[in-house]
Amino acid sequence: MASIPVIVKHSGKRYDVELDPTSSGETFKYQLYSLTGVEPERQKILVKGGQLKDDTILSSLNAKPGQTFMMMGTPSEAESSVGLGRPKEIVKFMEDMTDAELAKSEGAIPSGLQNLGNTCYLNSTLQTLRSVPELQAELKKYTPSTIPGRASAGLADLSNFGLSGLGATMDLTAALRDLYKQMSETQDGFPPLMFLNALRTTFPQFAQKAREGHGYAQQDAEEAWSQILTQLREKLRTKGANDYEISFIDKYLAGRFTSVLECDDPAAKEAGEVPVEITDHFLKLDCHIDKDINHLRDGIIAGLQEKIEKHSPALDRDAMYTKRSRIARLPKYLTVHFVRFYWKRESQKKAKIMRKVTFPAELDVVEFCTDELKKRLIPLRDRIREIRKDEEDAERTRKRQKLNMQEEKRKADTVAGTAVEPTLVEAEVGDKDADVAMSVFKSDAEYEAERAASLFAAKKELYSLIDHQLAADEGSNMSGLYDLRAVITHQGPSADSGHYTAYVKKQGRLVEDSTALGKRLEEDGKWWWFNDEKVTEVDAEKIETLAGGGESHSALILLYRAIDLPTAEEAQQ
Repeated sequence: MASIPVIVKHSGKRYDVELDPTSSGETFKYQLYSLTGVEPERQKILVKGGQLKDDTILSSLNAKPGQTFMMMGTPSEAESSVGLGRPKEIVKFMEDMTDAELAKSEGAIPSGLQNLGNTCYLNSTLQTLRSVPELQAELKKYTPSTIPGRASAGLADLSNFGLSGLGATMDLTAALRDLYKQMSETQDGFPPLMFLNALRTTFPQFAQKAREGHGYAQQDAEEAWSQILTQLREKLRTKGANDYEISFIDKYLAGRFTSVLECDDPAAKEAGEVPVEITDHFLKLDCHIDKDINHLRDGIIAGLQEKIEKHSPALDRDAMYTKRSRIARLPKYLTVHFVRFYWKRESQKKAKIMRKVTFPAELDVVEFCTDELKKRLIPLRDRIREIRKDEEDAERTRKRQKLNMQEEKRKADTVAGTAVEPTLVEAEVGDKDADVAMSVFKSDAEYEAERAASLFAAKKELYSLIDHQLAADEGSNMSGLYDLRAVITHQGPSADSGHYTAYVKKQGRLVEDSTALGKRLEEDGKWWWFNDEKVTEVDAEKIETLAGGGESHSALILLYRAIDLPTAEEAQQ
């Protein structure tokens, strides 16, 4: 019988293997041992109906050419320590590394930013934007355009050769590209002088002097965020749907509203004026805060309705209008702004609303969307929640079974002196009306294999539920669910004073994981706290304390990222 070419996936790698239908499962495992280094007894190969057994005749699998098998397992310590070949990478000790190599090594503390005189608002904004990997990749490709008629057009391009001083002040986007490159090559606090000059040249408001006459004035981080995104929106162009060129910001960080504008005066309706539907883009959702707002959801709902005074053509005079908005397009990265500052006439400065407003680590925005978008999001969102609940229930059941096993083992040891294999878990089976329930045990390997098979099926199902129209919009959110990735905080009573810092969730390595819904970011749940040039690792519990309620650090800007979903490749076994 002719051999069949099949594919075996293991630890993110793909192996082309010739399957001999006349041989056994044990022979097949030895084939994989020669390719992966995982001993046959440590291999778990998932096939229809469970795991491939050693005595299984491979013809019974009815394998088709090109069929994919999933293999789990790792080499034993003895096998992995043999090291018969030359190492793929030369081992380099930390003391032999350059500063740039140390900064780029796994687990390295990222660079902070020096405070150049009331520039904490800028430092926190820059650190938060740096947490968007797609932006980093796009900036590396950016080349400043030549401005016609400029006497020395080449100055703007000097930064391409590492001479960023002159060119950076002429192009904010190039200055940002250079800054992030320089930050990636050091773990020390870096002075963002060139970018600051570019910002003040492009937006003179940030060059305002302090009232006392010493140095520059403190500025609002939200205004810096908005102005930088506005500039990047104009300069950074990338490929969109159908290869049309669009703004990078529009693709990944901009959403779209569908709004209805209606006059509040009944006389306008009586005169024949009808509500007007308008569409516009947004770079952030506003969370309005008043005495009734306690949670982010309530503040967003309040922000989706606003009063506007404008001329009424039917009444031929100014009148008040109500604008009600719903989200028609969700970006991959969603910015939420807590509207904490307002103009206080008595002090002639921006005062701060101290009220505590809580926010979630995972944000569901489906309820804020148009009915049409809801229909596309809800099937996938609801199924994700069901799968997560099933996983949590299964894990609780497993823990209970282990406790029961330990108790049964203790009783057995006491009565008969016998022991139960510690790697086994208990599952009760049999007639529910029986006086005594039978106890059978599964090995951890069998449990993990069942769990992996279940999650592979879930991946396939979730991928099938992704709306095709949303999938074609690469930079959009296809589930309506977001994970919190960064927080800009403010400490103090007003925007003109106080101190800004940023919290950014640690970016893990993207790894293949047979037990995850899509590729998994290998994260430890920790966050980086960027307090100017000082960078500290903090626990996730710290983020829960940033809801406000006084002059202490309170969230001003939240950056959420769409949750990861299975890809087409991951949905295929």
